[in-house]
Amino acid sequence: MVGRDRHLPLALLLLALMAPAAGFAAPRGVAVPPPGQVQLMRPLTLAKLVDMDFGNLAVTTAGTAVIDAVTDTLGTTGGVAKAGGTPRAAQFRGVAQGGNVVNIKVPNRAVSLTRIGGGASMVLDNFTLDGQSKRALAAAGIFDFKVGATLHPAANQMEGVYTGTFDVTIQYP
Repeated sequence: MVGRDRHLPLALLLLALMAPAAGFAAPRGVAVPPPGQVQLMRPLTLAKLVDMDFGNLAVTTAGTAVIDAVTDTLGTTGGVAKAGGTPRAAQFRGVAQGGNVVNIKVPNRAVSLTRIGGGASMVLDNFTLDGQSKRALAAAGIFDFKVGATLHPAANQMEGVYTGTFDVTIQYP
C-alpha cells in the first residue's frame, strides 16, 4: 500500500501540469465577427474603384494640373502648385469574356467641373489611360485600369471644391 501512495501524487502532479495546456488549445470566438463582402460582376461590366482626385491646389495665375495615369502622380504648370491632399488617377475594373480583346474609351472632349455652391467651373480634358486603349484579356477576363486628365484652373479661379463626372466605356471590337 505504501508503494501505491507514492505513485498517486506523481500521477496527480502530471495531470495538473497537462491541464493548463489543454485550456490554451481550446478554440475561442472572435469578439466582433469580421464582415464579408463580394461584388459580383457580369461580363462586359465596368465598375469605378477610385475617384480621380487632384488633391488641394493653390492657384496664383492660370496653369494646369495633370494626373498621370501611368505613374498615378500629379504635375503642375504655370501658377498652379500642389497644396496637399492625396492626388490620384481614377481607377476602374472591367470584366469581359476571357481571351478576348476590349476597347476602353475615355472622353475625347473636355468636361466641366463645377464649384459646389455654384459661381465657377473649370475645364478637365486630355484624358489618358495607363496603357493601350485596346487590351487583350487573360483567361479570367478581369482587368483594372487608371484614367488621368488635365485640369485648367484660371488665374482668378474662385476657391472651393469642384466636382464633375466623365464617361468611360468598354466594348468588344
